[in-house]
Amino acid sequence: MNLTSYLAGAMQLFAVMVGAPLVIGVTRQIRALLEGRAGGGVLQPWRDLRKQLGKQQVTPLGTTVVFAAAPVVVAATTLLIAAIAPLVATGSPLDSGADLFAVVGLLFLGTVALALAGIDTGTSFGGMGASREITIAALVEPTILLAVFALSIPAGSANLGALVAHTMGHPGQVASLAGVLAFAALVIVIIAETGRLPVDNPVTHLELTMVHEAMVLEYSGPRLALVEWAAGMRLTVLLALLANLFAPWGVAGARPGALDIVIGVVAIVTKVGVLAALLATAEVFMAKLRLFRVPELLAGSFLLALLSVTAANFFAARA
Repeated sequence: MNLTSYLAGAMQLFAVMVGAPLVIGVTRQIRALLEGRAGGGVLQPWRDLRKQLGKQQVTPLGTTVVFAAAPVVVAATTLLIAAIAPLVATGSPLDSGADLFAVVGLLFLGTVALALAGIDTGTSFGGMGASREITIAALVEPTILLAVFALSIPAGSANLGALVAHTMGHPGQVASLAGVLAFAALVIVIIAETGRLPVDNPVTHLELTMVHEAMVLEYSGPRLALVEWAAGMRLTVLLALLANLFAPWGVAGARPGALDIVIGVVAIVTKVGVLAALLATAEVFMAKLRLFRVPELLAGSFLLALLSVTAANFFAARA
């Protein structure tokens, strides 16, 4: 581990922190343009965060420390994933902690914290959103484990850095049957995990359709800013992981030079921007699924992930 490895880790953390609102801004602006609207601009989420930070913070009566701590927990777990994941380089200072099970556990910890906060308010909307979120998470987290585990079988490791390095050395394995099935499963669960269409609508406030928004209705001021910032970072990190697991071009190695870090930052910004644009474009042509149809979609993604593990084991046994 050299100094540039620490620099690469700091750069990817900084890129996620600063770029997360911009990713949300890109998705909103592209949707607005495709729908014939002017839109607020790519920088509008940053303006919203600045406005919320200047507002008064209101705490509902009867809430406990769970309600106050949930935004911090969600933001902290997402930042920890951004610090350990191989976004810019494969040899970050915390690379040993970039285990598949640790990353999924951190994602679930943030989800549970926000669900408990929704229940802690004692409102019907908060409890409704929390129950829906946990139902979705119960199907999403196992699918992420299975899909990435399928990629770890040929690599022989569950470490995300090792998976990215293996894909860089063997790019042809991404186009295999196991790789295609794992990619399809991950796309579906990332959409569900981040509350995008057709699972959830991130801009709706209709009582009968809210999932994520129902849990954060009682937040205001700096706490609401932290929740929305964390949601943007979660989307950014998951899109970056999806890009690097299947298209790791530009990712620096374990001992990167200064130029390698610059290339890695430019590459991850480009890939996340392209994926965000594709996501926003697809959402324009999608309608939100009925709540009772969402488990069917997620069960299908789980089946795809299970088939990818089966295919990966089959080809590994034949090799």
